[in-house]
Amino acid sequence: MIPFTPPPEPPDFDKKVRQPGNAWLAKYPDPKKGTKDYWSPFKSYLANGFNNLCGYSAMYEPVGTVEHYLSRENYRNLAYEWSNLRYASAWINSCKGTLDDQVLDPFDLGEDWFEILLPSLQLVLTDKVPPQLRQKAQFRLERLHLQDDERVLRQRQQWYQVYLEGKITLEGLEQFAPLIARAIRKQQNTSGQ
Repeated sequence: MIPFTPPPEPPDFDKKVRQPGNAWLAKYPDPKKGTKDYWSPFKSYLANGFNNLCGYSAMYEPVGTVEHYLSRENYRNLAYEWSNLRYASAWINSCKGTLDDQVLDPFDLGEDWFEILLPSLQLVLTDKVPPQLRQKAQFRLERLHLQDDERVLRQRQQWYQVYLEGKITLEGLEQFAPLIARAIRKQQNTSGQ
């Protein structure tokens, strides 16, 4: 995973999401009523803010979803807050569920805390993860199936293969699968290429 910078709130988000969403919550205070989706029209804006990368897998995600970092079930009051939204693959969002802040936030990651191992393409923690966050970072890998789950490995294999076949440059790979590009650069530096 890579650190992400929170994208700026869209100019009309308050008018189109926060205000009607909070009015809906006031009208239906019972948590069993859930929440009404006012945020989906802003998915593309959120995706652009994440450079079209899933905030958890750090790979290109053309059809991602709006993820509520602090779940709507546990934090209804944050359902319509831009600062609580992340861009993610739908299956990863589903795996996260209501774990809320048990999973390390894409906005709280440090540079090079995770790396891809070649040729296995497994994702592992590095020594750069602060000791007080290692358990939370490891939990993120395991709970979201980011280390070596077939779904994410197949994606990594496809990007790696496209690069190996010369169909994409290393710079292009950096845009779509930055952790794989970093692993290749590391391998090249180690082998003196």
